[in-house]
Amino acid sequence: MTERTGPAASRRQERVGIVVSAKTQKTVVVKVERLVRHGFYRKTIRRTSTFMAHDELGAGAGDRVRIVETRPVSRRKRWRVAEVLERAAAEVEAVAGVEGGGRTT
Repeated sequence: MTERTGPAASRRQERVGIVVSAKTQKTVVVKVERLVRHGFYRKTIRRTSTFMAHDELGAGAGDRVRIVETRPVSRRKRWRVAEVLERAAAEVEAVAGVEGGGRTT
C-alpha cells in the first residue's frame, strides 16, 4: 500500500496496542489502553478499547503494533496495522532456539 501525504493523511488517528487475537486471516484484534482521570475522585483509571484491524504484516498474538485509521475495509474493520513495533516474547525465543541449533542444555 502506498502512504498518502497531505492534509487528509495528517488527520488520521493512530493508536498503539497489543494484539489479543490473530485467529482470522488478515484480521487482528488490538487492545488499546488509555488513562483517564475520574471526574469526581480524580484518580487515574485504566480504560481499554478493542479494535479490529486489517493485517498484511502477519502480526501474532502478544505483538505490540501501531494501527492507523483507514477507510472501511469490512463491516467492523476501520483500522489497519501500520507496523509491528515489538514481537511477542515466546515467538522471539522460539526463533532464537531454531537458529541456535535446536536444544540448549
